[in-house]
Amino acid sequence: MRHGRHRQGAGPVEVRRWLAAGALAISAGALAQTAPSAAEAARYTGVLAAAQRGDLAALERLAPADLQARDGHGRTALHVATFARQHAAIRRLAAAGADLDALENDRYDAVTIAAVADDEDTLRLLLSLGASARQVTSRYDGTALIAAAHLGHAGVVRQLIAAGAPLDHVNNLHWTAAIEAVVLGDGGPRHQDTLAALIAAGADLQRADRQGLTPLALARARGYATMVSMLERAGAR
Repeated sequence: MRHGRHRQGAGPVEVRRWLAAGALAISAGALAQTAPSAAEAARYTGVLAAAQRGDLAALERLAPADLQARDGHGRTALHVATFARQHAAIRRLAAAGADLDALENDRYDAVTIAAVADDEDTLRLLLSLGASARQVTSRYDGTALIAAAHLGHAGVVRQLIAAGAPLDHVNNLHWTAAIEAVVLGDGGPRHQDTLAALIAAGADLQRADRQGLTPLALARARGYATMVSMLERAGAR
């Protein structure tokens, strides 16, 4: 992370560099977080099948060892229930002692799964049960907040901020949530609303990427006039 002086504009080579990195993040990220396919779900047995279907009668008969069961992608029953939006199953698994912060093979937790899906109801439930909004997740060493900001899920972003998500975490692309809202966003209303939530929460707007480009410099480079105005009004440089 860098502080102090930053460049206020981006040259063509720099612009191409961060656009290429952003495209890579989008495509790889989409592949990394994968819901169970219909074929996978059909092969589930035991607690995984019960979580997928929301079969509370089966979940009432859980043994402690059942909570350790994982599928071929490392998904626990809680991950499966989160993807399937089976709220009663999530509550039952939590009451039985399921690890609410468990990571699957690509290092996604239930909170990040709900955040990426823009599933505010499931996210609200998970957070109310004690799941953490602070975990470092994914192959990008990011957070649920960064993932939601990237996608312009402003309601999710506000929930995560209220739950104590780290505002200024820097992932291994050297991007924060504020940077991702700009560099991976489309500059439209959803990403503007996301950026507004981050600004209101006090996100560090001077923190720069690897090329020394701040959110303001990136917004200028993308031609996102509304975001530029928002950032300037907030004192960004």
